Order: sequence, then C-alpha cells, then structure tokens
Amino acid sequence: MRALLQRVSEASVQVDGQVIGQTGPGLLILICAMQGDDVSTAQKLAQKIVKTRIFKDEAGKMNRALPDSGASALVVSQFTLAADTSRGNRPGFSAAAAPDEGRALYHEFCAALQALNIHVETGEFGADMQVHLINDGPVTIWMDTQAG
Repeated sequence: MRALLQRVSEASVQVDGQVIGQTGPGLLILICAMQGDDVSTAQKLAQKIVKTRIFKDEAGKMNRALPDSGASALVVSQFTLAADTSRGNRPGFSAAAAPDEGRALYHEFCAALQALNIHVETGEFGADMQVHLINDGPVTIWMDTQAG
C-alpha cells in the first residue's frame, strides 16, 4: 500500500458539494492499495502510521505519535498514488489494486486505524472528491509498504 500523510490543522473532503468527512488537528491520509496487497498489509501500515512520531511535543520537536497527540485522521482513497511515470507523458495506474480489492483494503485500513483507537473519518471510495486542507508545518510523509 502507498500512503501520503499530511499533518494538518484541518482537512475536509466533499462529494457533490457536501462535506462527508473532516478532521481538526491530525492527519490527512491519502491511501492506495497496490496489486499484491492484502489485509495484513493494511493492518501493518495502519500500525506504522499510528506509531510515526510527527506531532510536536512541549519543546516543539516532532516527538509524538497520533495517539499521543489526541488527533484524528481523515482517510481518502487515491488510486493515483500508484502512478507510473517512467514511460511517456501519461501516467499509468496498472500497479493499483483492482477496484473491488482496493475498496476492501481501503475499508480494512480504516478499520485497522479505528481498532488502534484513532478517530477516523473518510472520503468515498471511487467518488469524485474535493479535498481541502491546511498542511501544518508543512509536514508531508510518503510511505510505501512495497519499498521495504
């Protein structure tokens, strides 16, 4: 799976002009299931994200993880994270999981975060969404479970 984490002051996602998910201080997580990913991949990625220390402590250092900060997460599916730009000018997305598999792994990832006591709001898998955010820092972290 691939994830792009953005530490945010606030973020929201809209479908057809209606806000369907939002967070105050926390993480906006853009997520993409890749071919070969499975339930254990989603669970391991959720655990890694929850333990990643990117929130400020009293001294202003990035020393707190998501649970320590009391923050929440807005999780938005984004198959374009699978983009292959190695050939030509049009990205290819064949490395992304098939839509039904991607949807199942997206929901499994969200459930895994919730099982780790993180408040999670979501976008709508496969929908045309508008994402609004205020990146805090800015702090943006790329994670790819297939990269090692």
